[in-house]
Amino acid sequence: MININKNVICIIQARLDSTRLPGKVLKKINNKTILELLIHRLKKSKKINKIVIATTKKNIDNKILSIAKKISIDCFRGSENDVLARYFHCASKFKSNVIVRITADCPLVDYNLVDRIINFYFKKKLDYASNTLKRSFPDGLDIEVFSFNALKDAFKKCKEKNLREHVTPYIINNKNLKKKNFSNTKDLSNKRWTVDENIDYIFVKKIFEYFKKNLYFNYHDILKLEKKKPEIFKLNSHLAPVKKSSINKGQEFWNRALDIIPDGNMLLSKRPNIFLPNYWPTYFKKASGYKITDLENITYDDFSFMGVGTNILGYANKFVDKEVRRAVKQGNISTLNSVEELYLAEKLIDLHPWAHMVKFARTGGEASTIAIRIARATTNKDCIAVCGYHGWHDWYLAANLNDKKNLDNHLFPNLSIAGVSQKLKNTTFKFDYNDINGLKKLLNNQNNIGTIIMEVRRNKKPKNNFLKKVRDLANQKNIILIFDECTSGFRENFGGLHKKYKVSPDICIFGKALGNGYPINAVIGKREVMENATKSFISSTFWTERVGPAAAIKTMEIMEKEKSWKYLSKYGNEIKKTWKEIAHLHKIKLIIEGLDAIPIFSFDHADHLKFKTFLTQEMLDNKIMATNTVYVCTKHNRDLLKKYSLILSNIFQKIRLCMDEKLKIEHLIRGPIALGGLRQKKY
Repeated sequence: MININKNVICIIQARLDSTRLPGKVLKKINNKTILELLIHRLKKSKKINKIVIATTKKNIDNKILSIAKKISIDCFRGSENDVLARYFHCASKFKSNVIVRITADCPLVDYNLVDRIINFYFKKKLDYASNTLKRSFPDGLDIEVFSFNALKDAFKKCKEKNLREHVTPYIINNKNLKKKNFSNTKDLSNKRWTVDENIDYIFVKKIFEYFKKNLYFNYHDILKLEKKKPEIFKLNSHLAPVKKSSINKGQEFWNRALDIIPDGNMLLSKRPNIFLPNYWPTYFKKASGYKITDLENITYDDFSFMGVGTNILGYANKFVDKEVRRAVKQGNISTLNSVEELYLAEKLIDLHPWAHMVKFARTGGEASTIAIRIARATTNKDCIAVCGYHGWHDWYLAANLNDKKNLDNHLFPNLSIAGVSQKLKNTTFKFDYNDINGLKKLLNNQNNIGTIIMEVRRNKKPKNNFLKKVRDLANQKNIILIFDECTSGFRENFGGLHKKYKVSPDICIFGKALGNGYPINAVIGKREVMENATKSFISSTFWTERVGPAAAIKTMEIMEKEKSWKYLSKYGNEIKKTWKEIAHLHKIKLIIEGLDAIPIFSFDHADHLKFKTFLTQEMLDNKIMATNTVYVCTKHNRDLLKKYSLILSNIFQKIRLCMDEKLKIEHLIRGPIALGGLRQKKY
């Protein structure tokens, strides 16, 4: 029982200008606002002496005051951002001895659970008790109970602005206080019952509508409902349960995006779950050189994807950007054509004497599809042999119609083919890099193959004149050979990597690095092949805009002047040496591959993804965005590599201890394991 001298006050934290879902606590369910529903449910508690709403002094929160008056609940108004001060002054005014902290976006909080945690607090003679120190209850049943003295101490001593925004972090980290976690018998921490996004509101609304005749249902009733109506619980299952005090704005915005943008964004390689789930910054405010500033105004060194390989000269190159501003000032698009596309076409042909004609697009997937259309128009054969990654279009994904594992080593395992017409089955066939016999067998068995499209090189080097043998096979079979150099172009030499191996295709595709971050892709080829583009309808309004070609011309000019490809290869080779030396020091086996300008490694261990996740986590703590792949840019320097190397050695030391079972990697990782990205080796 509660000591009669203890005044237990429940303070509900509420405001209307939430960035995640503005006005959420006043959204209505069964003719009552979310805030009203929460208060009515909490009134059933036998351990709470008083309920108070703590809101801000902003005019927008006058509506919360009106709700409080309507249901005869006291409302305290304080600082918007210093929520710790708001709580302290509220607790002082109402002479609280013990505070129960509830947030207004948790209408499913169970009053029985509140009473159990209050009893737990008194029974254990604690300063702080909650069910959030180690989560085992659903997100949305968050309850904290703490003493007024602990709150007062935090109010006086906590100096960090970000800690004062969340009330209890200082209390939780105070080693002089007695704290305990209230745990559930079963781990339910993967469930999301809070209201942070619109889809959460729809989810919670359906639960209240189901229990319309019983406002005081408990969390066990909700669990039973999940078994009965699982479709309700799938509504927001794509959103991760995240402790609100630790979520960054990037993840906050990502959760909002998931609700209204399928998959959250337009590019798989920029999804936070392949880097560091729940912690990756995700969105940027500005970028320059090799530095990125996120929405929290934290600046990181980008030692990872550099715009997924697009910014070969670094972010916001002043010369390229100046040229783009000039082009925009003169008008980016008009009824007439821009002369820059002609200048760019001539420059690309000068670099590749075997090629005579050029078509332009703005994305790699478009460019590869243009190339395929031209090849089919030339040969009148539908079927294609593919090796490597060539985009998202139906003709490419059709390779998985025969066997869903066909593209496992080219893209990623079990790639979904939903929406790809089954009529395309047996039109696209994969072959493996350096397997010339496999390609020969494929071409002998499939007489209707008229096109081979492949990457010149990705992770592995060509062996035994592989590229020349492919060229010879294509000649023998009258097959069009397309080299997809969207990634490899302009990194190890000036132009296509095929020039280094002295093997020319019939068509070649360039992208990514070509415009240093501005959208531009080029399809170059032999006249007798490219002129067949006129037989087909290949056309798009925005392929004629001016910025892309203008940026590409200036980017190529700078690359040629600086000999950028030499720097990229030299620096990338230094990265590979660094990995090798640090791995040797800590007796860790790595598989190091990739172009020197795009080095990549894998841990030769079953826990590769866990180790990779830990590496990204620790690097991010040190303000470096890093994974196991680096797209080198000309702005990367020795100081950055030195800084990276010191941190990497410390990380590898801990990974070695995990391999020796002296530490558990699961205990070192704060969140979920990262997903495997493109071409992620699977053990």
